[in-house]
Amino acid sequence: MIAEITHHGRAFRVDLSRPIDLSLPLHAGEPQVRAWWVGPVRMEPVRNGDVEYAVCSGAPVNFRDIHFNPHGHGTHTESVGHIAPEIHPIGDQLKRFFFTAQLISIRPEERRAPDAKIDQVITLEQLRGAVNERPPEALILRTLPQADNSARDWSGTNPTYLQSTATAWLRSIGVKHLLLDLPSVDREEDGGVLAAHHAFWDFPNTIDRERTITELLNIPSAVRDGDFLLELQLPHFMNDAAPSRPVIYALLP
Repeated sequence: MIAEITHHGRAFRVDLSRPIDLSLPLHAGEPQVRAWWVGPVRMEPVRNGDVEYAVCSGAPVNFRDIHFNPHGHGTHTESVGHIAPEIHPIGDQLKRFFFTAQLISIRPEERRAPDAKIDQVITLEQLRGAVNERPPEALILRTLPQADNSARDWSGTNPTYLQSTATAWLRSIGVKHLLLDLPSVDREEDGGVLAAHHAFWDFPNTIDRERTITELLNIPSAVRDGDFLLELQLPHFMNDAAPSRPVIYALLP
């Protein structure tokens, strides 16, 4: 199925029959990607006395409770409600779900932090050198060297993060959706400052209900950097964050 889109006065064609999934699946138990010291996802049959609602136990249907944390388990998309006193649910934020997108790969730079740790940081200068002259609506960031993200526990590993000046610049050029393969745009331990989140949403100066951040992507290594159409699939989840399924489509010549 071929579709045509227009952005900045330019027309693009995409084949919607060839999606590229950037998400990680949620499933019970291990191994599974997680962060922020959360335990494994639990998916358990509802029990009513001696009755267990699982087909394998003789019930007519499977009927399971699911316990997970959208920020700590798998690919998720968050709103400004992540850092605001009010929730500002992500589930009713988007008015459309297709966006022009650019995928870039960046090798972080080493920087010594105030606590003497050697951090891996994605800088403003690196983004300036990689983002298109005509900025996309969505920027998808792959960190190098690329590692398998499907079963990694990021907790306590001091992952790569973005400079707040970098996310402020993305906001200034009109990027609405920032997607990355890391557990956060901010440093794992920063005393609760969350400078990159604040800069991208310009919070608390404004309540930005247009921009989103999507974390813990799984970008196939075979997918090359370039321009795409992004479909950002979200459940109608009334929380500051929700599990999500970003799907991209290559642009046709």
